[in-house]
Amino acid sequence: MEKRHYLAIGGIAIAAVAALIAWSMSSGMAARQASGHAMFTPDLTGIADGAPIAEVLVPAAFSSEAQMGERAFNAVCAVCHGANAAGINGTAPPLVHIFYESTHHGDAAFYSAAQNGVQAHHWKFGDMAPVTGLTKADIGNIVAYVRALQRENGIN
Repeated sequence: MEKRHYLAIGGIAIAAVAALIAWSMSSGMAARQASGHAMFTPDLTGIADGAPIAEVLVPAAFSSEAQMGERAFNAVCAVCHGANAAGINGTAPPLVHIFYESTHHGDAAFYSAAQNGVQAHHWKFGDMAPVTGLTKADIGNIVAYVRALQRENGIN
């Protein structure tokens, strides 16, 4: 092949790569990991401090385990994570959020966070301290409640 053919093929390849990059950025793919999770801290501009972060749909009915979890959540977790796990801006994140879907933060992550605390890694609210006074059964019920809320909101 002549040199100009190589140059033409190279130019086409560069144009194709540039088009792919532009397409991925316009579709939001550049801001996502392979797992589909945003790699950036969510923008909370426009949400007042102390206000809920997420709008949460609540299921018409909960399992008995999730009902017990709702009571435990309201008694211990809602002070930081808000009613229906919607989060409280300036305090703690919503647990009804894609970051906490079961394929990214499995149930064991909730047990670990409650028992050991957790270092902040998705949000800028600071670290979560361990929660005292919860049994493993309590945490399991809370997880059932949060997962029911997540499912109702399209997070699986």
